Amino acid sequence: MTSATEGSPSPAPVTRRGLAKAARRRELLAAAARLMAERGFAGVRLEDIGAAVGVSGPAMYRHFSGKDAVLAEMLITISQRLQSGGEAVVAGSTDDLDALDRLIEFHVDFATTEPELIRVQDRDLSSLTPEASREVRRLQRQYVELWTDVLVRVDSSIPRQEGRTRVHAAFGLINSSPRLPDLEIARQQKLLAQMARAALTAART
Repeated sequence: MTSATEGSPSPAPVTRRGLAKAARRRELLAAAARLMAERGFAGVRLEDIGAAVGVSGPAMYRHFSGKDAVLAEMLITISQRLQSGGEAVVAGSTDDLDALDRLIEFHVDFATTEPELIRVQDRDLSSLTPEASREVRRLQRQYVELWTDVLVRVDSSIPRQEGRTRVHAAFGLINSSPRLPDLEIARQQKLLAQMARAALTAART
């Protein structure tokens, strides 16, 4: 009998060149986030992103087809990270209340340690191509539903649509962190987590 994997293509071997290319791509995306957070999508050229990490303008096209592709990969990757990270948080939690607390901590950590990505997403989401925009919004809806599932299990008196509203409001609060006055990061994280939890679990009137 033939095994299920016999004849299947083997994974591509990891090469030093491939690792270096992947590392350079991450560098370029980080530089793009910094520049777009400062200047906005319209104010940044592909050549500016390359120059920030020592890559010539023509060489940039070995990594990205254009500035639209940089923005698309950046924002889709953010959404994928949040969705998969949120699923891992819930899977590793002891109960629903623990899951809610850990989801809040997870999102607060992201928002307060990567403010450039929050700024770019807030300001330049509308600059995505229609295809990339649909993918980002699909992933974001899944992330919202993940939080909503947990919230309505924590408090079954909350109707699902109201639960979604609470989740969106909590995201707005947490994602405001790049625009808040300077505060020591550990204190800011604790404060945002407390406020988000209070917003999510506020008693219904």
